[in-house]
Amino acid sequence: MSMPGMMQPPIILLRGKFPFQRSQNLLTSSIDGTDSSQGKGQLLSNIGACLAVVDCVASTLGPRGMDKLIVSNRGEATISNDGATILKLLEIVHPAAKSLVDIARAQDAEVGDGTTSVTLLAGEMLRECKSFIEEGVNPYIVMKGYRKATQLAIEEIKKLAIPIDKSNPEQFRQHLLKCAATSMSSKLIQNDKPFFTNMAVDAVMCLNQEDLNEDYIGVKRVPGGGMQDSLLVKGVAFKKTFSYAGFEQQPKSFTDPSVLCLNVELELKAEKDNAEVRVEDVNEYQKIVDAEWDIIYNKLEAIVKTGAKVVLSKLPIGDLATQYFADRDIFCAGRVAADDMKRVTQALGGSVQSTVSDIDTTKHLGKCGKFEERQIGSERFNIFTECPASKTCTIILRGGAEQFIAEVDRSLHDAIMIVRRTIKHSTIVGGGGAIEMEVSKRLREHSRSIQGKQQLIISAFAKSLEGIPRQLCDNAGFDATDILNKLRMQHAKNDIWAGVDIENEGVGNSVELFIWEPALVKINAIASASEAACLVLSVDETIRNPQSEGQNPGPPIDRQTAQSAMRGRGGMRGGRGRGRRM
Repeated sequence: MSMPGMMQPPIILLRGKFPFQRSQNLLTSSIDGTDSSQGKGQLLSNIGACLAVVDCVASTLGPRGMDKLIVSNRGEATISNDGATILKLLEIVHPAAKSLVDIARAQDAEVGDGTTSVTLLAGEMLRECKSFIEEGVNPYIVMKGYRKATQLAIEEIKKLAIPIDKSNPEQFRQHLLKCAATSMSSKLIQNDKPFFTNMAVDAVMCLNQEDLNEDYIGVKRVPGGGMQDSLLVKGVAFKKTFSYAGFEQQPKSFTDPSVLCLNVELELKAEKDNAEVRVEDVNEYQKIVDAEWDIIYNKLEAIVKTGAKVVLSKLPIGDLATQYFADRDIFCAGRVAADDMKRVTQALGGSVQSTVSDIDTTKHLGKCGKFEERQIGSERFNIFTECPASKTCTIILRGGAEQFIAEVDRSLHDAIMIVRRTIKHSTIVGGGGAIEMEVSKRLREHSRSIQGKQQLIISAFAKSLEGIPRQLCDNAGFDATDILNKLRMQHAKNDIWAGVDIENEGVGNSVELFIWEPALVKINAIASASEAACLVLSVDETIRNPQSEGQNPGPPIDRQTAQSAMRGRGGMRGGRGRGRRM
């Protein structure tokens, strides 16, 4: 067993565009001049560039994966082991290598986790087919074999997937917790998995179970305190907005208040900002001023008549309105962010009104059980809880450094996405390389039943799947060859869920060890990786216009047009900025 103090992964520093000297030319080749060779040379160059990218993120895979510290040109530091985040921050300029960035982003958007796995799989597929390209095999034959192997692999995963029973809510929740814990096992927050897995599952269960829209899960960061000080608000919470004098006189807590959401500006504007008014008598000017005051007072009176105790607006609420509401025991907040306002209306009911002249108190006002303004760390938060129509929640994250809180946010996002996918699709597979080894075994068996070059290519695809358990072993410091031999032996004995046991440095049953992942993660990862590999293999020449690297002045114009344009400019010399000639 590893000591608790040794659980935290070491950190590798990346500076600039890419730290590895051996791959610098590959990754920045479009700056120094993209490789303009054709055929086999171009293919091998593109494969080498992709493998250099894969080597950068491979060490982040699994529970013992390392973190990367990426420093931008402006000195901004980011600590992460999320594949999509790392590839996004690295300024990869090689045209072919950018395809790996695209599949990592697609995996993150579609599933939320497995971004490192999909990049690693694509690299292993390219590594295995490199020898075929060097020997002169047509890339189309390799692509045809890979597509066939991908189809077979997805079918096998669907056959092996274990359905989750939703009839028992408590048991179903335990299954969701296991899936979330597997996602967090490779993150910075792995030592606090019980705390954050419950938070992730509770957050998803607060949503509408029909669409599970993650946009209704708000995340707020408050530096200071420890991770265990983070909290989940089953409702809406947002930071106190800018306020004017009189705000402190307003009540900060209500029970069963009515809430009015507006998109109306409640502020007096200086006359010079909005209009030019010409008057001949001072009394006429006073009438104009009085009319402006009457307009805003009529708005405020209409709001008070609705009976709302909390008034929120996307636009500013000025000092006059703030004091007016304070005198009548009404809380107000202006400049509320659009996403926060959207979640308020989702949780409390009602709707955002763009006018105060026709407010229906039965339809346009929201309700909540309790409203309060509470101090959390160095920030004050407006919190709505006990909402009758609650389909939203807010996670308030605490921690030391800002970079650390940002990584906790990313880790929690991955876990939330995994829980969502598990609820929607309700099938899981064993992690720890178990599903990859079993699919690899079955693809090898299938390859022996066919003849020709496709047999070798499908076998190479099967070998590329073993890259996941091999990298897990390498990152944990195990003997990868020994562990893989044991895994092959166990799968040959029909031990379907035999995978890498990181804790005991050996082989174990992934399902019994509760190393679970949604089947959709693996299906999407294999499909995306295969598509990216085929895309790279389909490019046999890069055509670059040297002029495109410089400033593009636009299409050339003839001499007559240029002269007429200059005459037009000359004719305007007496215009704005130089006075008008008399």
